[in-house]
Amino acid sequence: MSILNEILEVKKDEVKKLKAEFSLSRFKDSLFFDKKKLDFFNALSNKNNISIIAEIKKASPSKGIIKNDFNHLKIAETYLNNDVDAVSILTDVNFFKGSIQYLNDIALFKTIPLLRKDFIIDEYQVFEAKSNGADAVLLIAEALSQSQINDLTSAAIEIDLDVLLELHNKEEINKIDFSLNKIIGINNRDLKTFSVSLDTTLNISDELPGNVIIVSESGISTKNDIEILKESKTNAVLVGEHFMASESPDDEIKRFKEWCIRES
Repeated sequence: MSILNEILEVKKDEVKKLKAEFSLSRFKDSLFFDKKKLDFFNALSNKNNISIIAEIKKASPSKGIIKNDFNHLKIAETYLNNDVDAVSILTDVNFFKGSIQYLNDIALFKTIPLLRKDFIIDEYQVFEAKSNGADAVLLIAEALSQSQINDLTSAAIEIDLDVLLELHNKEEINKIDFSLNKIIGINNRDLKTFSVSLDTTLNISDELPGNVIIVSESGISTKNDIEILKESKTNAVLVGEHFMASESPDDEIKRFKEWCIRES
């Protein structure tokens, strides 16, 4: 069984527990549910630079614990103080040591959009994201059918959430209704082998329409990586492990921001 399939089996159990504990109407009683989202699409639409989505990520299946002195609030404050464009928050407990509470805590003082990054397979998880302060949710094309992508995207839009739809290969493009999904993530990490190549972004981005926002994800850590992505249609990068493992995230974010400026 691949790691993705293993994760999805756990998610099915999590959704059952979520449905036993909550109703969709109960989610609507939360502090955040009726608040207008911070626009994730617009945050990534700066033509003068590649936008930065900085990720809060304690661990991963491939790397184990990435940051031992992990404090989600301090990390979020560092990101906000350095004017990144959006923050991605891992909420998966079992495989990434995340928590939906991290999202809720940070939403109380957010000034930029927050992305809930998890393995979403059900509408309840979309509502849970909104009720805990998310402005956008991640959907993974490899984990979902075409109808599931459409249904979950529509559910998100209906409750004022943006969607980052993540691809791993060209074949998944056939699942996408680009009138619904306008923010496309391209994950450079192969979920089966965990190998990483920026060629994935370069190859897939060429096949996407010009009116979508393209986010390159995984394996981005150097100026050369950014220079390569500037040659593609990439609008934004999602960086997690690199910032998490850095001895000085402040300095590293400043470097990234300089690298991401497009020459006029």
